[in-house]
Amino acid sequence: MAAMLAFGALAGTHPLAAEVVQTTQSGFVSRHEAVVKATPKEVWLALISPAGWWQAAHTWSGDPKNLTLTPQAGGCFCEIIPERDGPGGFTLQGSVEHMRVVQAYPEQALRMVGSLGPLQSEPVTGVLTIAISKVEKGTRIVWEYNVGGPMRYEVPVISKAVDAVMGAQLGALAKLLGVVSLPAAPASAPSPGAPKPAAAGPTQVPSAPRAAAGALASPASKPAGSVPAGAKPAAAPTTPDAKTPSVADAFGDLKEKEKPKR
Repeated sequence: MAAMLAFGALAGTHPLAAEVVQTTQSGFVSRHEAVVKATPKEVWLALISPAGWWQAAHTWSGDPKNLTLTPQAGGCFCEIIPERDGPGGFTLQGSVEHMRVVQAYPEQALRMVGSLGPLQSEPVTGVLTIAISKVEKGTRIVWEYNVGGPMRYEVPVISKAVDAVMGAQLGALAKLLGVVSLPAAPASAPSPGAPKPAAAGPTQVPSAPRAAAGALASPASKPAGSVPAGAKPAAAPTTPDAKTPSVADAFGDLKEKEKPKR
């Protein structure tokens, strides 16, 4: 539990390719990406084994070895709270559900629903989508957390804190797999009335609700299951044969976009 309090501290450190791509009065979208040297299969196997890379400061037990993730619909991204012996007696074993899997395409994409960290105490919905695709230099990982719903936190503050932790988690995974590139977030200022990106600099987590570290959530001014504005809704595979669906087919909202050459 003490480890959860590190959430606010990390928000003040430099996050990985941090960018809050959209904010509303009741939600936000955090998006990160990285390219790693590993193959899509290696990325997938590491992704579904959070005990090997998830940061201890963002667990309830203080030890990522207590984390498990079952990569199938209905599967749980869960954590065991071990029983502890002490001078005055012992505590019984507990558990935490960080997120629940709603879609899993091995070596291509994973989508989970859940309110991570301090958002767990709020009636919000968070959708984490992680897309994996082969690129020239290795494998590209896109990590997007879409959160929305009523919360006692101020969106401009909590969005930056959550975004920092999301970037740090992707950074830990990328470091394990071998980093090729970690794109920097654009520094352009938002226009009036348009979605506002997160401002750089240290951020403190609001003290209204009690912060609980762990997983993170993303904004959404739309009901759960919706996709970010301007994106195509996820399309279920409809081909009659056994062809494996592509990332574009299953996760149209995270379809790869060509980037300008530097």
